[in-house]
Amino acid sequence: MLVGLLISLLLLTSSESKDPNIEEEELAAYNFLLAINRKTEENDNKVAVASWAYSSNLTEENLQNQLTVAAEAAKDEKETWQRVVQYDWRRFSDYNIRRQFQLYSVLGQSALPEDKLTKLQKIISDMEAIYSKAKICDLKDEKKCDLALEPDLTNILAKSRNPEELSHVWLQWRNSVGPKCKNLYIDYVNISNEAARMNNFTDNSEYWLHSYEVDDMKQQVQNLWEQLRPLYLQIHAYVRFKLRQQYGELVSEKGPIPAHLLGNMWSQSWLNVADFTLPYTDVENADLTAELVKQNYTVTKIFRTAEEFFKSINLTEMPETFWNNSILSKPKDRDIICHASAWDFYDRKDFRIKQCTEITLEEFIVAHHEMGHIEYFLQYKDQPIKFRDGANDGFHEAVGDLISLSVQSTKHLKKIGLIKSDTENPKIVLNNLYKVGLDKITFLPFGYLMDLWRWDVFSGKTTPDNYNCRWWELREKYQGVEPPVDRSEDDFDPAAKYHIISDVPYLRTACTNMTVYKNTTSTGHSF
Repeated sequence: MLVGLLISLLLLTSSESKDPNIEEEELAAYNFLLAINRKTEENDNKVAVASWAYSSNLTEENLQNQLTVAAEAAKDEKETWQRVVQYDWRRFSDYNIRRQFQLYSVLGQSALPEDKLTKLQKIISDMEAIYSKAKICDLKDEKKCDLALEPDLTNILAKSRNPEELSHVWLQWRNSVGPKCKNLYIDYVNISNEAARMNNFTDNSEYWLHSYEVDDMKQQVQNLWEQLRPLYLQIHAYVRFKLRQQYGELVSEKGPIPAHLLGNMWSQSWLNVADFTLPYTDVENADLTAELVKQNYTVTKIFRTAEEFFKSINLTEMPETFWNNSILSKPKDRDIICHASAWDFYDRKDFRIKQCTEITLEEFIVAHHEMGHIEYFLQYKDQPIKFRDGANDGFHEAVGDLISLSVQSTKHLKKIGLIKSDTENPKIVLNNLYKVGLDKITFLPFGYLMDLWRWDVFSGKTTPDNYNCRWWELREKYQGVEPPVDRSEDDFDPAAKYHIISDVPYLRTACTNMTVYKNTTSTGHSF
């Protein structure tokens, strides 16, 4: 942290200033940054510790502690902001100092009055708890009602080819989460917009987009999507044809695909239908999940393999705290938020992953993706606190997804012994590229429409009495999928996706996927 600021100070003191008053103020600002960086680091550490405690053990006690710690940190953040705006920082000559002041000058949700901020954070935590604790009953055994999203429902959707069972799982998950979250979500939207307006943004969508620092971000993403849409349509048409062969008249010849048949709860990755849709079936097709099991991969071995990958490209091994403090398997004695996440505890030594890892190809890839975030944290740990975030809201995801592409390459999979066949065989190469497309290209429209829907919700264009209808309009328009049963405004299907109810923008993922894919293919990158 000190290195960047010391360089800034040397440049500052050696430069000629036309205005001695602003030069004096800038020197004072440098010392101010030293102090608030330390304080912000301490507060961010406390918030991370409390948030980890709650997300890894969903108790009321942990929730109340999380809310208390967050409220205390918000007070300090607001006091810092009040001091920041007193400086004439836009006239500072040193870019690093000016940039940090710019980042501190946007207060975010902490601009809210304490009671409103606590209410907003509790709403988000309550929705996360509903999502994380939700269970459904087994279609084959109505008395068995302990099926959780991870791993139970995820595995059924990936492996079952029984359309009745797939429809049951798809429907019951949404019924168990959506209706309970709708009123909470309405309040969440209203308070989030209030916070955005207190930061001089029109609504929360404008606040989300400001970190990209371009005025036409929405149009840029739309343009990216239009460039990749023709490829998506080809994959969609081909998979629909194969699904008709598998499921007959359940799948129309030219219409949208029933969402429950694509191997994933949100139809965001179609990789799990590769087994019966591959272009070439007359060549060896490695079932990489089966291969991981056959080779006695454990959860620890998956993450050690990921670590070796990063070491092979001259990045840092995981610190001991990572192995001691991470949660890499789902605990059996408590409810946790299973959605995979990477954590920086802002003390420059504690970095963790929380993931309910199963021995599958998908989880193998996710482990590499999440460790990519940790590598970013490690590289930036000594920067000033405001420089430790991604260059924009999507930069972290770009790193993770580029790593994921490389990890899925036939060359790498053969190198680590998961593929033993001739990787130069054109049919095998094409099959592998097809599987990458099922995972990455099919994600693009879903990732995009997630925030398209929320932008309209925050702006008021989509109102609560039209939430679900608009959701399915977008899913059909962009993804070309439809629900297996009729849906109404009594349902709230957006809440079936973690990022919706946890206040996490998804453009960061969609946009970076589009950019990574476009750039790697245009430069001839081999994956």
